[in-house]
Amino acid sequence: MRRRVLLFLSLQCLSYVIGQVSYSIPEEMSKGSVVGNIAQDLGLDLKRLKSGKARVYTGGSVEYIGLNKERGVLLIQERIDREALCGETTPCALHFQLILENPMEMFRVTVEITDINDNTPSFTNAEKLFEISESAVIGSKFVLEKAIDSDIGMNGLQRYSLTPTDNFVLKPGIQAGGSKKVEMVLQKPLDREKQEHISLLLTAIDGGEPQMSGTMQIFVNVLDVNDNAPTFAKPLYRAKILENSPKGTSVTTVSASDKDIGSNRELSYLISTSQSALSEMFRINSKTGEIVLIGEIDYEKAKNYEMDVEVVDSGGLSDSTKVLLDVIDMNDNNPYMNIVSKSESVFEDSPPNTVIAMLSVNDPDSENNGEVECNIDANIPFKIQSTLNGFYTLVTEVALDREIASQYNITVTCSDEGVPSLSSSVTLTLQISDVNDNAPVFESSSYEAYIVENNTPGLSIFTVRARDADWNQNARVSYILEDSSVNGVPVSSYVSVSADGGVIHAVRSFDYEQIKDFHFRVKAQDGGSPPLSSNVTVKILIQDQNDNPPQVLYPVQTGGSLVAEMVPRSADVGYLVTKVVAVDVDSGQNAWLSYKLQKATDRALFEVGLQNGEIRTIRQVTDKDAVKQRLSVIVEDNGQPSRSAAVIVNVVVADSFPEVLSEFTDFTQDKEYNDNLTFYLVLALDVVSFLFITCLVVIISVKIYRWRQSRIMFHSNLPVIPYYPPRYSDTLGTGTLQHVYNYEVCRTTDSRKSDCKFGGAGSQNVLIMDPSSTGTMQRIQSEKSILDEPDSPLEQKPPNNDWRFTQGQRPGPSGATGGPEVAMGTGPWPQPPTEAEQLQALMAAANEVSEATATLGPGTMGLSTRYSPQFTLQHVPDYRQNVYIPGSTATLTSNPQQQQQQQQQQQQQQQQQQQQQQQATAQQAAQQALPPAQMAAQMSAQMSAQMSAQMSPQPEPPKAAQTPASKKKSTKKEKK
Repeated sequence: MRRRVLLFLSLQCLSYVIGQVSYSIPEEMSKGSVVGNIAQDLGLDLKRLKSGKARVYTGGSVEYIGLNKERGVLLIQERIDREALCGETTPCALHFQLILENPMEMFRVTVEITDINDNTPSFTNAEKLFEISESAVIGSKFVLEKAIDSDIGMNGLQRYSLTPTDNFVLKPGIQAGGSKKVEMVLQKPLDREKQEHISLLLTAIDGGEPQMSGTMQIFVNVLDVNDNAPTFAKPLYRAKILENSPKGTSVTTVSASDKDIGSNRELSYLISTSQSALSEMFRINSKTGEIVLIGEIDYEKAKNYEMDVEVVDSGGLSDSTKVLLDVIDMNDNNPYMNIVSKSESVFEDSPPNTVIAMLSVNDPDSENNGEVECNIDANIPFKIQSTLNGFYTLVTEVALDREIASQYNITVTCSDEGVPSLSSSVTLTLQISDVNDNAPVFESSSYEAYIVENNTPGLSIFTVRARDADWNQNARVSYILEDSSVNGVPVSSYVSVSADGGVIHAVRSFDYEQIKDFHFRVKAQDGGSPPLSSNVTVKILIQDQNDNPPQVLYPVQTGGSLVAEMVPRSADVGYLVTKVVAVDVDSGQNAWLSYKLQKATDRALFEVGLQNGEIRTIRQVTDKDAVKQRLSVIVEDNGQPSRSAAVIVNVVVADSFPEVLSEFTDFTQDKEYNDNLTFYLVLALDVVSFLFITCLVVIISVKIYRWRQSRIMFHSNLPVIPYYPPRYSDTLGTGTLQHVYNYEVCRTTDSRKSDCKFGGAGSQNVLIMDPSSTGTMQRIQSEKSILDEPDSPLEQKPPNNDWRFTQGQRPGPSGATGGPEVAMGTGPWPQPPTEAEQLQALMAAANEVSEATATLGPGTMGLSTRYSPQFTLQHVPDYRQNVYIPGSTATLTSNPQQQQQQQQQQQQQQQQQQQQQQQATAQQAAQQALPPAQMAAQMSAQMSAQMSAQMSPQPEPPKAAQTPASKKKSTKKEKK
């Protein structure tokens, strides 16, 4: 029994449908004939056949039937000969599969091949010779050769006929195996003397339509005697043989016996000539009857053999027997593997259970030798699954990662269960297609690069590198300079980054003295879609070069003036003449300065400190030393190569300045000086002057602003008493007032009080009065034009309700308490003061004048301390406690908030004085650090400034503005 095992791999994640359809067709149909409409029979659409890439799978055998996808029918592709295809096997059928993809579907198709009468019965030999003894008895049998008809059923061999039938007749028979045999039986004794040779015609006839036949000529030679035929011991012999047995292996031995004796008993064994194919596989010993294997036996080609063996004696008598030979299967076939479908590549982000390939596996061996199991390596992310009998699918087991493995060589091994087990393997190469799932990664988390200043623009500084684990376009990294600024300037004006190589180039030439380092970020972006990116911080450090020579700050070398240091003749050893001060804007050792004395009038008299630049005497100064000494000092830095600067120091050996005055004219000036240093000094002087003027303007603006705020304070609700200086004067100069008095009327908008303050009297130098009062009026008009405010106190204002008092509020016996209208600020305008009231007010003012006069001292040039240059309005004493308002019984009291403001102002003045003292101390310390000549010049400038400040005119005290009460008083005096 032949058993075929087929393994099929199908897409597990896709649904598939298994169906079966059968057709029956006759053999020998012409090519292109229609077998059947399989699309209609399976219920498939023609579009499905095209989209599913429908194809016929025959497992490697000849494809007799093909598929027409356009019509959906099965067509004959090759000539079908049932006899060649199936032989005597019935029924005869073709089995194949119809496979569709997307989704994967498989249908089993069976086509039965029916027989037609296309083969004529034939004999192997065209003629047969018999030698029969005349003594042959009636009924003697003579075995005839069977005719061969490849057709089956009714189309096969049906009967024989023998002509003529004078001596012999045909007798059909059934052998032990069930096959037909034909014998020629003697029915009439032979008589050699009458007929020595007999010619017969044997005809084989089939049952087809039309009926076909074949013939064989039989010749009989009549012999004498031998009347016993040989006989086999058994009508049927059975034997077994292992496949792949070597040639010469004995299969079995047949034996026959003959009752005759002598030569008539000699037997000869032979295999029926009608089985010519078996004669190539087996050979029988004609004497012994032993059957020996002479060919290669294979279980997969034939599982059993059936042989007809004949024995013939010397008299021509014969007998026949059948030998059945069973082939025992050996595990000699490896499983056969066929790739049905295969994917060349798969994306790395494919989900698990994605189908990679489908395989069909079969083993032609039988039983356990044909049972197959397939597996793959354990350390790969794939698995193999059995889907149908003989079919396997290879699928992904877990998620793939191309960065771990970009290619897999998957070896599928299929082994049978025979002993020993045989196996076959096939290697599938699978490429993992890349997906952009990895961002570029820089080799370092941050970078530092160094560049020497004064570089050429475009110089390559550093290279940043980022690697992307992806492949091809997804791994193509581009470098981008992220937008940022360095000191307010875009970083792109400092450096640039090449997009392909990540090379950082300098866009400009760097100067260490302007910028020492800066940071920026570089982004690496791959070429995937969407692109992935990462960034890194790059720090550029500028390295200093010795590109700046030392600059001498002191002594200053000028072309138009002479600077000389004076050394007394009594100077001892180590006397500090001066100090050369120089700086170098470089850094590190490039800024380390050393001082050397290059030239000198007398090198034995002076030396220069190597590190500090101090010029000191190295011996006692004598009278023999030249008065004029010229020193050339070299200042050199420690750079490579070093840079230097030279300075000329003029020294005069003398005890006094007049002594050396005549010598100054003899000095020759060095015309070479540092233009850059002069430019810097002039620039510094301009900046300081500008700052000084700006501060002065700001201070004046603040003062004016505060003064204007104090003028309009009455518009606010704050309890601050603004200053309004009315002016009152005795125009005739004949009254009791010898001086000008200032009356300060202080009013608040949120109270019913009206305070009046008398200022102290000043000297006649403050304001010279014109007897005709014209000068005073001009002064008032000028001040009015200066102030030019709508609320100016110099103009006469309408009466204010705050000055209206009841009769009870006026001084005297008329009453000391006010009525209800006082609190409300209502009532009639107060009556003009009487003469007694005016006299009382003037007496109080005279007392104040005497007190003010007593405060004058000689140190103020006839001015009161209040009107000295240091005096401000904050020093005006509060006279509210001693002054009462005419017509009122109430006295003025000090405003608590104004007192608090005065205290704060005093504290501010004390702080300013402390700051001035600290500045003076700092200036004094700076002067001590300067050389003697420069110190003397600065002290002289300070003394000149102090003298000019003392000689400047003193500021005038504020003038008092007139009030309605004072105007009334002056009017009365004019009437008198």
